[in-house]
Amino acid sequence: MNLIIGFSGLGALILLMLLRVPLGVTMGVVSFGGIWLILGDRAALGIFTSSPFEFTASWSLSSIPMFVFMGFICYHAGVTESLFMAVKRGLRRLNGGLGIAAIGGAAAFSAVCGSSLATAAAMGRIAIPEMVRNGYNPAFAGALVATGGTLGTMIPPSIIMILYGIFAEVSISKLFIAGILPGLLSAVMFCICINLRVRLQPSLVQFKGDASQEVNVSGDVDAATGTWKDVWPIVVLFVSIMGGLFAGLFSAAEAGAVGAFVALLIAWPRKQFSREAFKRAVLESLETTASIFFIGIGAILFTRFLALSGVADYLSNAVINLTTDPLVFVIGVSIVYLILGMFIDPIGIMLLTLPLLVPIMQKLGIDLIWMGVLIVKYLELAMITPPVGLNLFVIKSMMPKTSLEQIIRQVTWFILTDIITMCLLIAFPKISTFLPSLLN
Repeated sequence: MNLIIGFSGLGALILLMLLRVPLGVTMGVVSFGGIWLILGDRAALGIFTSSPFEFTASWSLSSIPMFVFMGFICYHAGVTESLFMAVKRGLRRLNGGLGIAAIGGAAAFSAVCGSSLATAAAMGRIAIPEMVRNGYNPAFAGALVATGGTLGTMIPPSIIMILYGIFAEVSISKLFIAGILPGLLSAVMFCICINLRVRLQPSLVQFKGDASQEVNVSGDVDAATGTWKDVWPIVVLFVSIMGGLFAGLFSAAEAGAVGAFVALLIAWPRKQFSREAFKRAVLESLETTASIFFIGIGAILFTRFLALSGVADYLSNAVINLTTDPLVFVIGVSIVYLILGMFIDPIGIMLLTLPLLVPIMQKLGIDLIWMGVLIVKYLELAMITPPVGLNLFVIKSMMPKTSLEQIIRQVTWFILTDIITMCLLIAFPKISTFLPSLLN
């Protein structure tokens, strides 16, 4: 009987999602109804009273608002724009150098942001007008910035990694360290894609490789000095966070507070960081954190419902009866995530599927750190996969004269590049697990 209730709940969940009911509300409503039917009304009310508090009071979650706050501080202090200008100087002579600079700037900003949407939005406001002004095809410029934004979920600190670590019960510090090499690999693959596309289709960039056209470096300022002046805030922040984690000076939860404090020290003397900018950073951080927590509460309730109904154990046993080969399972999960990524936002996908997947991964003996990196990679891809690629809509809102269809056509090449990167991560797990092994 409990299994029937559990699978009926899954059906109701899918129906409500198709009706566009917010995911947090969907999981909460289905969970409450299912637990009521299994345990009764008093038990359901008791779980709905205690579980949200236990989840939001988790010490590990305290790092999310801090990392979000750190990213918004850097954005409103003008660190993002300075960063892009610095990378642009260094890459000005490459084919498609300005586009590669946008990827490099996104990768560097990801080290202080943790959000794909925020990275895409920040780089889009700065890089797209610059590229279009220098002869870039607008749809190509929008597609590569949307793609660069996905690095915000892989390169630490990453909000999605924090949530994965909590739900899968693995070390968040190790997840952060594990994301460094895959994140850099993704950035390099995107840069190779841009370079090859510009070589094969020169019309995409009118002034490719022309330093005098793509970049104007002031003659009275030494380029190297100017570059260091622009990038040192990111270097200091990254070293403060990752160096402290590597050295064991503080935990991942404490790293968020350290990063936010260092970001404030860097931003305070800058002219752009006014009292109004500080206020906007606080309000935007609160809004972002509240939306993440709302979905998280729904997910924790849904996890409890699946456990009580026995669906999680039933499905894990069924999968193991079908195959005991971890590689076959990983490939199957990859396909499922690619399909779900077309229709559901990334955090929702992860929190929706983890209650079902984690027990199976544990029984198959799959490294949860490696699998965490793969899942984050799948979710990166979901940000640019139509029809519900959120980064695509963020970029489209900045480009009213460019159609969404044009951007999607250009982003297809980056999706194929990401699939190649995903295959490399599956074939060579050491890319993800080498650095975390050093922590041992």
